[in-house]
Amino acid sequence: MDITKNYKITKRAVIVASVFALAILIMFSRFVYIQASKEVQDVDLEALLQERWTQTISIEGERGNIVDRNGEVLAEEIPSYTIVAVLDERLDSYIDDPRAAAETLSPVLGADVDYLEAQLSRDSVQVELGAAAKNLSYETKEEVENLEIPGITFREDPRRYYPKQTFASHILGYTERDMSEARMGLEQSLDSYLAGEAGSIQFQRDGRGRQLPQDEEIIQEPEHGEDVMLTIDSRIQTAMEQTMNQADELYEPERMMAVVANAKTGEILGMSNRPSFNPNEYEEIENYTNYNISSRFEPGSTMKIFTLAAAVEEGVYNGEAEFESGTYQVTDRTIRDHNDGEGWGEISFNEGVQRSSNVAFSKIAIEILGPDRLYEYIDKFGFREPTGIDLPNEVNGGEIAETYTIDAATTAFGQATSISPMQQVKAATAIANNGKMMKPYVVSEIIDSDTGETIEKKEPQIDGEPISEATAMEVREILETVVSQEEGTGQMYAVEGFDIAGKTGTAQIPEEDGSGYQSGHGKNIYSFIGMAPADDPEVIVYVAVDRPELELNEYGNQPVSLIFRQVMEQSLQYLNIPAETPADSTDDTSGVYEIPDLTNETAAQAVSELEESGMNTTVLGSGTEVQAQSHAPGTSLAPGERVILKTSGEIHMPDIEGWSLRSIQQLAAVLDVSLDHEGVGFVSSQFPQEGTLMEEIEGIEAELGGSEESEETEETEETEEEEETEEE
Repeated sequence: MDITKNYKITKRAVIVASVFALAILIMFSRFVYIQASKEVQDVDLEALLQERWTQTISIEGERGNIVDRNGEVLAEEIPSYTIVAVLDERLDSYIDDPRAAAETLSPVLGADVDYLEAQLSRDSVQVELGAAAKNLSYETKEEVENLEIPGITFREDPRRYYPKQTFASHILGYTERDMSEARMGLEQSLDSYLAGEAGSIQFQRDGRGRQLPQDEEIIQEPEHGEDVMLTIDSRIQTAMEQTMNQADELYEPERMMAVVANAKTGEILGMSNRPSFNPNEYEEIENYTNYNISSRFEPGSTMKIFTLAAAVEEGVYNGEAEFESGTYQVTDRTIRDHNDGEGWGEISFNEGVQRSSNVAFSKIAIEILGPDRLYEYIDKFGFREPTGIDLPNEVNGGEIAETYTIDAATTAFGQATSISPMQQVKAATAIANNGKMMKPYVVSEIIDSDTGETIEKKEPQIDGEPISEATAMEVREILETVVSQEEGTGQMYAVEGFDIAGKTGTAQIPEEDGSGYQSGHGKNIYSFIGMAPADDPEVIVYVAVDRPELELNEYGNQPVSLIFRQVMEQSLQYLNIPAETPADSTDDTSGVYEIPDLTNETAAQAVSELEESGMNTTVLGSGTEVQAQSHAPGTSLAPGERVILKTSGEIHMPDIEGWSLRSIQQLAAVLDVSLDHEGVGFVSSQFPQEGTLMEEIEGIEAELGGSEESEETEETEETEEEEETEEE
């Protein structure tokens, strides 16, 4: 019995031992296999260990800069700083008094004390302190560091920054602050050029995450984004932004648009809208639309430029021929001139252009040129198609009214048909550039940010020749009289020292329900498109102001001329285009004078040299040597321009009555004082008065007065289109 029992136990033990031995053999065989192959089924053990003990850190590629035509930075990547507060008391430096720290930080960050205290009192190793403590500038970081609060540290992050704030904002667009996404404008449309590609650093680490000594790093260099150079001139753009801010404050319009273009190349030198925005504060954007390219509206009388050009080109325009102004019957509709249909009696067609007669242009469209040929030139000037400008969201061409006979009459003077401001600017290049119509563009070059080499460069492109050189010259001569002649509606747009060719426009605004046009004082879009110098234009400026708030004694051309004159004057000055010599000048000083550096010369010697060259001079101060001058050395001046010289000693306020805006701006700059001015034209009153000691004066105030104008409004009786076709 015992023998049998022992046998069974022994047998079972042998079986168990055999099983264990077999299992050990299998496991040992598996270990040998794994050691040899370094694989467990589909798992690569070597790769798994490599991944577990390898640290990879991403290196972001920098986003490219956007710069103006002179290389001035408009958008860039800069470091920003986020406050990280250490709360763990086991560490050497931590927040030991949350309330005191909150009260110290609050004024610098502009954050609520209670909120900061709550964040600093959390049960955490470290915390961030909300939006107010993120994206800090280096200056703010330094200010916080100087508070010497224990436990306050910083994390550095890249951010997108626009150093000029509200500046060409609808052109530039913006990105998220961390550049994770480009949202609008060139930032979005050129994102593939601007965005960088991330690189990396790879190294082995120990169990505590520390890099192993003597480990070789594997570095993949990041690729930085390309830089983008624009055609925009920051000086011209700044002048535009400042003047539009002034007009916005004075007249509070619904919207404003302005464009400056190089007449010979199509380069856009400046472009702005109101309402605008600061791309650094994109949460506050109210208007995302670039009205200059993304909106269309009835242009008003600026359209008459192109009707006139068509008639001249076809050889059917006779400026001396006369017609009866006032009203004109087209089928069952009556066209009226803008003075309530009274007209000016029998006048020439040239005078009709000067007075902006709707009747004149309706007659041209219906009787002289003919509707078919009018629409041919609508096509030639590109009004049915987008301009092709290299900005996103351009409208798909104009909406051209041509169903009824009345449509040709109203389209000829800018009603019923809707086009964009940029379409008008593009068409105007044909007038300014002797018949060659230039394609507008804002991107000049794509530049390798590492080497500085140009990757892509855009050249001026002719986009049609709707008229001949002779026609363009004749049209400019006629348009120059709109500004220079007493009958012209554009007298308020004159710029001292230059002949301006241009045309005013006052467009009606349709009611949203289609019941007609809005009525009331100021319920129009007022505009002007001008080019200078008139005989050979270098610059085209277009300005439109939509429904400004006007007093009963104010006209819509006042805010438009305020913007146009200053922008045109500054543009001509910055581009070193010399002023013209008055036709009646008898001085033998017709040549252009390049002003030298007069500093350190005696005032008497400098005045003598300037006056010999035909300049007007004003000397400030009682000293004998010139310390500063109004024009930079090398600036080209025409005879008759004013040069201001500053010497040492007591300075008294000069008599500035009759001075131009440009001259008083230069005076304020030389004196380093502020300038506050109202109106347009030339100075009619001043503060401080002549002879006032300027030692304690911080600013100059001036009122400018232009010649009185009658307001131009191009209104017809409602021209509601009926469903049935009218008789031709």
